[in-house]
Amino acid sequence: MHAEGFFWQAFVYLAAAVIAVPIAKRLGLGSVLGYLIAGMVIGPFALGLIGEEGQDVMHFAEFGVVMMLFLIGLELRPTLLWEMRKPILGLGGLQVGITTVLLAGVGVLAGLPWQTAVAVGMTLALSSTAIVLQTLNEKNLIGTDGGQGAFAVLLFQDIAVIPMLALMPLLAVGAVTGGSEAAGHAGEAASHATTWVEGLPAWEKTLVVLAAVAAIVIAGRYLLRPVFRVIAGTRLRELFTATALLLIIGIALLMSQVGLSPALGTFLAGVVLANSEYRHELESEIDPFKGLLLAVFFIAVGASIDFDLIASSPGLILGLVAGLMVIKFVVLLVLGRAFGMGLDQNFLFAFSLAQGGEFAFVLFSYASQNGVVSDEVTAPLIAAVALSMALTPVLMMINEKLIQPRFGTREKVEREPDAMDEEGEVIIAGFGRFGSIVGRLLRANGIEPTVLEFDSDRVEVLRKLGLPVFYGDASRKDLLEAAGAERARLLVVATEEHEQIIRIVETARKHFPNLTILARAAGRPEAYELRDLGVEHVYRETLDTSLRTGIDALRLLGRRGHQAHRAARTFRKHDEASVRELGAMRNDRKAYFSAARERIQALEELLLLEVEGPTEDRDAGWDTESLREDVRLAEGRE
Repeated sequence: MHAEGFFWQAFVYLAAAVIAVPIAKRLGLGSVLGYLIAGMVIGPFALGLIGEEGQDVMHFAEFGVVMMLFLIGLELRPTLLWEMRKPILGLGGLQVGITTVLLAGVGVLAGLPWQTAVAVGMTLALSSTAIVLQTLNEKNLIGTDGGQGAFAVLLFQDIAVIPMLALMPLLAVGAVTGGSEAAGHAGEAASHATTWVEGLPAWEKTLVVLAAVAAIVIAGRYLLRPVFRVIAGTRLRELFTATALLLIIGIALLMSQVGLSPALGTFLAGVVLANSEYRHELESEIDPFKGLLLAVFFIAVGASIDFDLIASSPGLILGLVAGLMVIKFVVLLVLGRAFGMGLDQNFLFAFSLAQGGEFAFVLFSYASQNGVVSDEVTAPLIAAVALSMALTPVLMMINEKLIQPRFGTREKVEREPDAMDEEGEVIIAGFGRFGSIVGRLLRANGIEPTVLEFDSDRVEVLRKLGLPVFYGDASRKDLLEAAGAERARLLVVATEEHEQIIRIVETARKHFPNLTILARAAGRPEAYELRDLGVEHVYRETLDTSLRTGIDALRLLGRRGHQAHRAARTFRKHDEASVRELGAMRNDRKAYFSAARERIQALEELLLLEVEGPTEDRDAGWDTESLREDVRLAEGRE
């Protein structure tokens, strides 16, 4: 029966995720909000497909947060972590400190004892590492100033959980909230000591903690590499996966036994292994487990929202949610400004961290066990924290759709047009990995393009490198005009998002017909769409690299150099012609596939004829590179 219950839970969780997340993504809500909504639907307060066992599932799923911190640590070399010490200690420390003081002050004004108010303030000062990092990564914002600031604050918060746990028993001395019930919890917790440091004097606890941290660092530097070398030598991928999981679980258990956060321990191990040659293999093995466990965690959070409590006291719960998020938002906005963030990045920073965090469930439980906070106080606060976590993806959408276009973009656009070179012959929209190569080649040939880039962080980096790049959305007529589109000859559209490319092309075709447009396309479907808009010069981003690879493959297999290059040239010409012809019939699937098969067969026959036909002998006579190779071989034999 127990096994049947487990399989039923697994089926419900997986089915909820598979159904809810694609719908949420299609609606533009993001995967995190999809998981949260799925949890609300299957939870005990809606369909009731999962009940109290959901709390047990959440404790299990929190291991996904532990894995996520390990993977983050793998991305951070110790030197990079040292470089981030200012935002981690400064920005993170001030956020936790100021927010704790303000929330504790509100608690005292509400009639709570100061010990209880401090415990509540500390707990609510924390944000959700899992939801924030997942959302930022999903939206590709983790590398921005706002994303890096949020990461620094979250890292400090995870570290701050340790002293918070240590302070809870001290706050219990003199705490009067909860009376005999809270004292009973504290006595019960004391009588069921489960960690190595329980009951030890403070100085001994400190030594044990330092010894545990030192053990992780030493093992990571000197022991784990030989172990992974031996495991990798077996060439059994499943054994490497098992070893990686064993490492994370072992560190989590060690940290729990010495009273520290498992997430902090695994993060430290990840940092130690960041320079290891096995870093990428560890990432690839652990990432699927992390993603699945985080998904279950988000669903469990959604299921844990007590809608009965919210329905019975809607004013109290909504007031707590609003008060918590407004106070944290204002504090974050002020700190972001003080640390020099631009307005758009500051809003991203503040919106991303304005919620409560998953550690609140742990800290409130621990505070209740130690007699610091009563169940009557924690129940509505836990509901408010869960609701604020569920609202985070919504706030991020509001920031992305409403706030950024009005404030962040406008501030940048108004500042940049006057500095643009209006006499340039070429405008490049997008200066990432594709556009930057085009731009550098043009500059190397004495042509100075005017570059528009929509990623404000990339603009700052490129300017530091000495490249004249301007912030702006090239799909806007006024910005193209300011960039000199009326006098320019070429517009190179090299942005990374296809929808943005389409908007830029439509604007340029409508208002600046004098421009010859060269547009980037990810593949054939995008190329078809651009040709429908009248763009003659379409460049699929992987075509040239693929052809170069094919040329090298032919030469390594013994074909003459000129023959390999000619085959690639023939292939390109034939392929580009097929894009023009097949694009017109792509909506008729039967005709499209029939014509595509015919063109593939014709191309193969043409290339085979060139290999086997009479031109082969003539090619060999003037392939100078092959002749040089023959001479070198002959000289070597002599």
